[in-house]
Amino acid sequence: MVKIVDSGQFDTRRSVDSGTSEQQAAVRKILEGVKAEGDEAVRFYTKEFDQVELRDFRVSEAEFAEAEQLVSADVAKALQEAAANIAEYHQRQVRQSWFSTKESGTLLGQLVRPLKRVGLYVPGGRAAYPSSVLMNAIPARVAGVSEIVMVSPPGKDGKVNPAILVAARIAGVTEIYKVGGAQAIGALTYGTNSIPAVDKIVGPGNIYVALAKREVFGLVDIDMVAGPSEIVVLADDSANPRYVAADLLSQAEHDPMSSAVLVTPSRPLAEQVAAELERQVALLPRREIAEAALRDYGAICVVGDLEEGFAVVNRLAPEHLELLIDDPFGQLGKVENAGAIFLGPYSSEPVGDYFAGTNHVLPTNGTARFSSPLSVDDFIKKSSVISYSKADLKANGAKIVALAEQEGLTAHARAIQERLSDFK
Repeated sequence: MVKIVDSGQFDTRRSVDSGTSEQQAAVRKILEGVKAEGDEAVRFYTKEFDQVELRDFRVSEAEFAEAEQLVSADVAKALQEAAANIAEYHQRQVRQSWFSTKESGTLLGQLVRPLKRVGLYVPGGRAAYPSSVLMNAIPARVAGVSEIVMVSPPGKDGKVNPAILVAARIAGVTEIYKVGGAQAIGALTYGTNSIPAVDKIVGPGNIYVALAKREVFGLVDIDMVAGPSEIVVLADDSANPRYVAADLLSQAEHDPMSSAVLVTPSRPLAEQVAAELERQVALLPRREIAEAALRDYGAICVVGDLEEGFAVVNRLAPEHLELLIDDPFGQLGKVENAGAIFLGPYSSEPVGDYFAGTNHVLPTNGTARFSSPLSVDDFIKKSSVISYSKADLKANGAKIVALAEQEGLTAHARAIQERLSDFK
């Protein structure tokens, strides 16, 4: 089911799904329709794709109240505690505005402000994950975003998944609309009579949502175009093969295109984990999905030593990385590229997915080489502040003029010269 290969046979490259030309054309048509026709286009596509006719898109207080009755007390309590952990972790990321003055009277600084209005896309149906609501909305709330808008496709009953609604209320979402797919991205971007436009769109979705986000980037900001989930476990002889297999399957069950990879210098561990995967996958309700992921995108890579293992890991730049090795803290510095790093046998990947407080919206497809987990920084903007003194302009004006003239920008130079002429 899963291949055991030597490092020389292991291909660390993975292609990014850019969608078919037909999918791209369909997304552009939907976006153009929403831009031109607003609510009517959103209603049309909601009926076509979700088989639901809606007059009002916004979730009512009565629907919130009903959702609270449908979600168990245990789940609601777990969401509350997870939300508190996420808020505490992200509070440490908050940036402050700053200013610096010189004796000459010049003041320089940076003004930090939250975005005003952010849109959060939340999948529906089988892919309804209340934990993702917390992970996307809470950093925005901590950043100070005043309007956090959520869109999620309605079920056949015309309602949003109740656990999603409970999580949204806990996370501080201010508006929720029963709209999904590319049409929801269009509504958030262009605005309609019912759904005012936002400044940024975050949150996962299917290929049509991903393509729509990519298409509207520039009119609004987006978080990322995320690919299928990934996990890499770097393990040595000290690792428990049951734990390793269970953690690989925790990601393989997401999607047939999910990637689950073990990197190890121990061939005995490789063989034990392969056997455990066979045993444990048979117990999963999502067995077919996990088996497809392991078969097509899974591997057990046997390396010569841990140094070579870290080199493989850094080439993969995985979304999730577990270090199930002796002294993981001592070797943490060898990790160059990873979205989230889990240290030791009790830091199983689902701990980060749900409860620890770190964000589970992470870079995929090797983009951890240059990007980071979703954070408070994704919901702020920074403005430079310059108050230049007369003394500094008098002292440095000629230098500014020289640089402007070097670039052939005479109006730039003249703007300074007009002021310098008053100093004589």
